[in-house]
Amino acid sequence: MGTGAIQIYYGAGRGKTDAALGCALRAASENKTVVVIQFFKGKRDEHMAYMQRLEPEIRIFRFEKLEENYNEITEEQQAEERLNMKNGLNFAKKVLVTGECSLLILDEVLGLVDAGIITAEDLEAVLQARTEDTDIIMTGRVLTESVGACADAIYNIVSEKE
Repeated sequence: MGTGAIQIYYGAGRGKTDAALGCALRAASENKTVVVIQFFKGKRDEHMAYMQRLEPEIRIFRFEKLEENYNEITEEQQAEERLNMKNGLNFAKKVLVTGECSLLILDEVLGLVDAGIITAEDLEAVLQARTEDTDIIMTGRVLTESVGACADAIYNIVSEKE
């Protein structure tokens, strides 16, 4: 990754988050500051406790309040979680405007667009808030053409054998 690069890891295959977190580890080992904002992960995750031990070099945020998967909760709960996820995106914009990290990872942010929680234009507005020397990595299953146009590098993760 170079100065101010935007990378996207997308596709139906597994490993998008792992690839992004590998970049986070590499950046932290180079004394860079990393912020990870995860969407659609809920509060329940067996790996989260370990990941929090990487702070302060790698700070991880989740704005969803419920432990259950988004698709397993009621419509009323989904409405509340959508607001929480939008707050997460607003936080991402604040992080970019203030330049408080060298690398910002927006894990599963493409899913917000795919689910209709935000528009591609909303995400593009967040990306435009970055400073020149902030790298961004976005992950998700589905990539829109307009968001893809903002990227410097795009990796389509496809499973060849499960």
